[in-house]
Amino acid sequence: MSIHLEKAEMLRNAKERHYNCAQSVLIPFAGEAGLDEETAYRIASGFGSGMKTGKVCGAITGGAMVLGLLGLDSPENMQRLFREIQGHHEGVTDCRNLLALNARDGGEKKPHCDQMVYEVIGIVDGIIAG
Repeated sequence: MSIHLEKAEMLRNAKERHYNCAQSVLIPFAGEAGLDEETAYRIASGFGSGMKTGKVCGAITGGAMVLGLLGLDSPENMQRLFREIQGHHEGVTDCRNLLALNARDGGEKKPHCDQMVYEVIGIVDGIIAG
């Protein structure tokens, strides 16, 4: 298990403070990107729940932020991030539609969102590894 995934699991299970999906992806990489965790928390605050509108999943936008901060935001890497998510979720990347697919399959919201965070971190870790 990567250190990024371990940190994300800790954030997703935190009781003292809520970490949205974007925050839960960005914060584990914050130090490597030259950010302190509080700044990362604030930057990603408006990106959870699909920018609070049900649009692009917050975990995905968090992943895009990480790739940008690490200088890995080439079109190929960004396409890989989206393509891998789409491949696992019937072509869907919007929060609202991802949640609808999950509900259709009998899933609960929090475990689904946790899994999206972990999935994106795995993809980003893969991109970093080359």
